[in-house]
Amino acid sequence: MAELMLGNKAIARGMYEAGVSIISSYPGTPSTEITEEAALYDEIYCEWAPNEKVALEVAHGATLGGRRAACAMKHVGLNVAADPLFTISYQGLNAGLVICVADDPGMHSSQNEQDSRHYAIAAKVPMLEPSDSEESRIYTKKAFEISEKFNTPVFIKMCTRVAHSQSVVNTEERILPEQVPYVKDPAKVMMTKNSRDAHVRVEERTLDLIKYAEESDINRIEMGDTKIGVITSSVSYQYAKEVFGDSASILKLGMIYPLPEKMILDFASKVEKLIVIEELDPIIENHCKQLGLKVTGKDTFPICGEFSQNLIRQCLGMDTPSYEAIDEPVPMRPPVMCAGCPHRGIFYVLKKNNVMVYGDIGCYTLGAIAPLNSMDLNVCMGASCSGLHGFNKAMGEKGEKHSVGVIGDSTFIHSGMTGITDISYNMSNSTVIILDNSITGMTGHQQNPTTGKNLLGEPAGKVDLEALCRALGFNRVAVVDPYDLAECERVILEELEAVEPSIIISRRPCVMIKGTVHKPAIKPDTDKCVGCKACMKIGCPAISVKDNKVRIDTTLCIGCKVCSQMCKLGAL
Repeated sequence: MAELMLGNKAIARGMYEAGVSIISSYPGTPSTEITEEAALYDEIYCEWAPNEKVALEVAHGATLGGRRAACAMKHVGLNVAADPLFTISYQGLNAGLVICVADDPGMHSSQNEQDSRHYAIAAKVPMLEPSDSEESRIYTKKAFEISEKFNTPVFIKMCTRVAHSQSVVNTEERILPEQVPYVKDPAKVMMTKNSRDAHVRVEERTLDLIKYAEESDINRIEMGDTKIGVITSSVSYQYAKEVFGDSASILKLGMIYPLPEKMILDFASKVEKLIVIEELDPIIENHCKQLGLKVTGKDTFPICGEFSQNLIRQCLGMDTPSYEAIDEPVPMRPPVMCAGCPHRGIFYVLKKNNVMVYGDIGCYTLGAIAPLNSMDLNVCMGASCSGLHGFNKAMGEKGEKHSVGVIGDSTFIHSGMTGITDISYNMSNSTVIILDNSITGMTGHQQNPTTGKNLLGEPAGKVDLEALCRALGFNRVAVVDPYDLAECERVILEELEAVEPSIIISRRPCVMIKGTVHKPAIKPDTDKCVGCKACMKIGCPAISVKDNKVRIDTTLCIGCKVCSQMCKLGAL
C-alpha cells in the first residue's frame, strides 16, 4: 500500500517490517520521530533511555538475547554512544542491530555540524544513506540483513532534509524472524587475545563488505550524458538529479562505508569529467582521490552548511532560475522562549546580578539571546556541571561566588549526574541550577526519568532529584519557583555565598505541556503605565509597547505574573 511518509516515519516502518522487537533511543532532532513512530506499533517495545550510550547498550543487549533491535540518535548523540560502538563492532551480535544517526547540516537544531560518516570509518561499521522515504524503509530492512550476514552493527545515516521530508512509501507486511538462541561464547569477552583476534575479523569483514558494495544494488549507476559524471549520495543525489537531469551520468552511493572501488573506477572510465557532490566533509572525494582519480569536489562546493539545487548550479557556474525579490526588508525573527516559560525568571535574576552562566543543551539555551543575554557559553550535554567545576578550580573564590551552571532535568539525567558528582567529590564551591520543567522540551515533549511516565505516557519509575543530589554528596539542595523572582534571587545569592557545593532546583512545568491549565492573561492598566519598559527586560513575546504604553497579547499570555513583579507602578 502506498502512503506519504516522513523519512523518519519510513525508518520506523522499515523496522516494523524487518521484525524489530526492541528499540531504545534518546530524543534528538532530527532523529526523534523514528522512535516515536515505531512506538505506535504494538509489536515493538520502545523506550527513551537516559542517554545514547545507554540506548546503544540496551539495543545491543537485546540482540544478544536473540531479537532484532535498534536505536536512534542525532549526530552529537553518537559522540556519547561511541564508547560501546567501537567494542560492539569487534564483539559482534546474535541478532541484527541497526543504529540510526541523523546529521544536521546547517545546524537547524544543533550546536555543531559534524559528519557521522567519520564514525562509520573509525569504527569500521557499514553505513547506508537513503535519499528519500522509500529508500529509508528499504535500506532499514536491508541493514538488518547486512547486520546478520556480516555479524556487525549497521548505521542508517539520515540528514535533516531526508528525515523531515515526505515522499511516497510502499509498505509491506511484517516478518518476525525466529528468536536466536543465546549461546555462551568466552571469545566475546573483549580483552587481550580475544580483542586482537576480533580486530583481525573486523578487517576481514571490511574486505567482504567492499565486495558486497561492488555487487549490491544499493549502489547504482544511472547513465546519461557522459561529458559529466556525478558521484553522490543522500539528499545531494536529489539535488543532482534536479540540476542535471539526463545531462550527466550519476553514480548514486547507498552504502557510504565501505565504499566500492572497482565500481567507482569503472564509472569514472566512462565519463569525461568527474564531480563529487556531498554535504559537509569530503569523504567520497577523498576515497576517489585515493583511487587515483581527478575529481571536482570541495574545491568547488562548500564544506559548511546544507546544499540546494541553486547552490550546486552557482558553484558550477550554471544559470540559476530567476525569482521575485521582496522590496521591503523582512524583519529578523530570532528564536525566543515561549510566553510564560519558567526559565525566563531564572535567567533574568542571573543577568540582574551579573552572574557568569555556564550553559547546557536545551530550549533554555535561548537564555543567551537578547534581552536576557544571560548565558555565557555551552558545549555539550552535561558540560555545564563539569565545566563549571573546572572554571571554579581555576578561578577560586572569584569564580565560585559569581558563577553557576544551568542544566535541564532531562539533560541532567543524560549526563549531568557525573558532573555534579565531580563537584561534590572534588569540592569546588560550585552552584548548579537544575531547570526542572517536567519534560524534555527542546525535542518535542518527550518523557524522561524525572517525569514519572514512560515513552507511551504510562506510569513509570520517577527519579527524585532532591534525594539524588543529596545522595551524590550535596548537603545544600534548594527548590524554588521560577515565577517568584524575589525568592529566586534570595536563594541564588545565598547559595553563591555558601562555602560548600550547592544545588538549586527551579521547578515549574513547561507551559506547553498538554493539559496544563493557565491563569487568565494579564490586563495592563495603561493609566499607570509610564512607558519605562522595565517589563520588556524579560523578553516575553506576549509583552510589547505601543504609543509608549504596555500591551499584552492575550492569545500568548498565560498569567504567570513575572512581568507584574517587575513593574513598580502597578500597571501590570
